[in-house]
Amino acid sequence: MPYEVKPLACDPTAITGMSERLIVSHYENNYGGAVQRLNAITKELAELDFTSAPIFVINGLKREELIAMNSMILHEIFFASLGEHGEPEGALRDALIRDFGSVSGWAVEFSTMGKAQRGGSGWVLLTWSPRDHRLVNQWAMDHTTTLAGGQPILALDMYELAERRRSLRRSSAISMTSDFARTLTRKRTEDFYAV
Repeated sequence: MPYEVKPLACDPTAITGMSERLIVSHYENNYGGAVQRLNAITKELAELDFTSAPIFVINGLKREELIAMNSMILHEIFFASLGEHGEPEGALRDALIRDFGSVSGWAVEFSTMGKAQRGGSGWVLLTWSPRDHRLVNQWAMDHTTTLAGGQPILALDMYELAERRRSLRRSSAISMTSDFARTLTRKRTEDFYAV
């Protein structure tokens, strides 16, 4: 069963601080490329004779499968997370207050974690931890460092902001990181979050 590229879940012309060109390019090349890689790796694994394949081949393919799978999933969450400015409502708002003291307390921590990456590539994730029964802000340098058992519900891909930062003053890029934390939309998070 091949993986398919999902339709772009946001209006790339309506995202404050990121150009339509940047969003569409990242969607087509980074996300689309991850889906294509995952399909190629899945095909290789399906045809692989695990009883005779060298261990380094199995290790490499399984590592690349994880990277491509997580890249696909995190990009889907990232694009679905982009949207209108708004405040979280309902169960998500209550959980943010419970787990971070306030919605603004969560937003400060989330955006500061993005700023701490200093324009590099990586992720900041709002993740539900079923083990701890709470939301956590999580740092992820690449597509293999996510909370075991966690369910990411909001993803900030610092690659986009790193690209944009090259053409902006630092203060403008930091403001964009803070703005992203305010784009959490109720509809998007209700799809992934259950109390």
